[in-house]
Formats: sequence, structure tokens, C-alpha cells
Amino acid sequence: MPAPGAGNVSSWERFGGLPLAVEGCSLEGLELAVSREFLLRRTVVHLEGGGEEGLGEDVVYDAEDQARFQAAGPPPGLVGEHTLESFSTLLEGLPELRRWGFEAAALDLALRQAGRSLHEALERDPRPVRFVASTRPERIRPLRELHPDLRFKLDPESYWDDALVRELAELDCVDVVDFKEAYDWREPSRTAGSDLYRVIVNSLPDALIEDPGLDDPQKVGILELHRDRITWDAPIHSVADVDALPFAPKTLNSKPSRFGSLRGVLDFYDACADRGIALYGGGQFELGPGRGQIQYLASLFHPDAPNDVAPAAYNRPEAPADLPGSPLPPAPDSSGFRWLPS
Repeated sequence: MPAPGAGNVSSWERFGGLPLAVEGCSLEGLELAVSREFLLRRTVVHLEGGGEEGLGEDVVYDAEDQARFQAAGPPPGLVGEHTLESFSTLLEGLPELRRWGFEAAALDLALRQAGRSLHEALERDPRPVRFVASTRPERIRPLRELHPDLRFKLDPESYWDDALVRELAELDCVDVVDFKEAYDWREPSRTAGSDLYRVIVNSLPDALIEDPGLDDPQKVGILELHRDRITWDAPIHSVADVDALPFAPKTLNSKPSRFGSLRGVLDFYDACADRGIALYGGGQFELGPGRGQIQYLASLFHPDAPNDVAPAAYNRPEAPADLPGSPLPPAPDSSGFRWLPS
């Protein structure tokens, strides 16, 4: 199983020239009421051609934007004979999270038209995918009643206290703590203070520390001895963003939709492999085929990591009793960029 880019052939070069015939494009809306305040909308992109269909998922978060997009329909000029590379250039200017939906659908369709699967094209074997559940602390015990070995990714907030952190330490089931200080939309009042940072970092010594705040000198001092545990998510949209980090990372969160283009994702995989940077996958609240696609990529590039790619049923307010456990068995379709539902 060669590493990406082996033999001086980049991962993108395996795909860029792949022929793609698009005869039609349509959009399908999906919705989930996550709470009374939060209606999640997603859009499935359908590309058709040569008797095949390719699927992708637009994961833009703004529900009203999704509604307008679905009403307006796909951008013009997509029908025709392309390569994956030439089709990608038609999508320049779209928001990254939207562009990824079209790029994923194009990859799925091109591979299906060629009668090949993603793992065959990459010459990699799909492996079982270990995943963590990204949730609130109060859901840990109910979920562990279903799957006692389940592990978690948690977002520390200012309301956390020493007792809660001690409880988490005793449970010994947290693989990632995401401080979310790289986002500009989060209310500052929700952000953990330096005292809480110290308790969390010291009490959960094996957890990765995602997107911490490095603008606060006190937090910088607390984190100085834990650099090898620091990982980044929100700032990473390209290889250039990796180069711009304040220090070379040991681990990064890989969210394909943040890169927008297939080339951007594959170049990132190649660069991290060359630099010895470990990866774990992340999701964007996918409701449709996009969830399976990130599970597929995780199975090929970082199957044994604390991947935040749990099946979509974990996002339901009330978890069903038949939730799949970790790891997920390999489930690629016989062709295309498609992972069969758990």
C-alpha cells in the first residue's frame, strides 16, 4: 500500500485527467431539527451522465442560504464533457463547503463511469474506521450504556468546573478536547478561561488539544509543555495554512470540505504524509452521502485515529438503541466515491 505521492506521482495526478461526462445536475434538500433553535439544512448534489449518478453533499451551515441555493438550482455551465480538473475550474468562486459537494459528486461520477472505486484508484486498502462521538458531557453515560468502549471528542465551555473534569478523567474516555478558539462566531462568554485550561490539560493528559487560544499569554504558558498534543482544525484550508501555523504540528484534523477542491484535499494528504503529520478526520454535520464519504477517506488515510466521523445517527437528539459501535467495518461501494450506510 504505497504512501500518497509514492513514485513521484501525486495523489491528484491519479485523478485530475479522469474523464467526466455530465448530462444533468439536480439538488435535493435534507433537514434535521437538532433542537428547537437549530434547524440543520444540507443539500445533496446529484450529477448524472452515461447512465451513472454521482453524489456529493453541500455542508454550508446557514439554513437560509441553503434554502435559497436549493430554490435557485445548480450553477450554470456544468453539463458537458470534462476532466475532473477542468470541471473543478468551473466551481472556482463557490464557498468551500459548497464546492466540496460538487467536487465529491464529480469524483463519484467519474469513478463510476470508469468502473473504478476510490480505493482502487489510490491503490489503498479500506480499513475499519475508529471513531469518537462528538457530544456534550451529559450524553457520555447514556451513549456508553450502548457502547461501553465508545470514546469522545468534547468542546470545553466556561461552565465546566473541577468536578466535571475530575469525572471525565475518571471515565478515561476523552480523546480530543476542542477549545474552538479559532472560530470567530463563538460567543466569548462560552470560552474556557486559563484556570479551566490548566485543569483540563493536566487532568486529561492523553487528549489532543484542538484549536486552543494562543493570544492569551496565560494560556500559552499553560500549553508550552504540551505542544505535541496541540492540533488544529478551523484554520486549515490548504497546505499553505499548515505552513502558517505558529509551530510545526504533530497532528491535524482533516475536514475535506474545508479545502473545497479535491486537489486541495489530496495535496494536503500528500504534504502531511511527507512531513510525518498524523491525521484524524472531522465532519460537518453531514446528513446524507457526505458522511459516508468522509468515513471512506478516513478508512484509507487515518483509520486508527480518533476520527470525528461517527454515523449520522449520533447527531440525533435521542440516540437510537441500534447505534453502530466503533470501529466501522469497511463498506466501500463497488465503484465510485461511495461508502455504504452503517
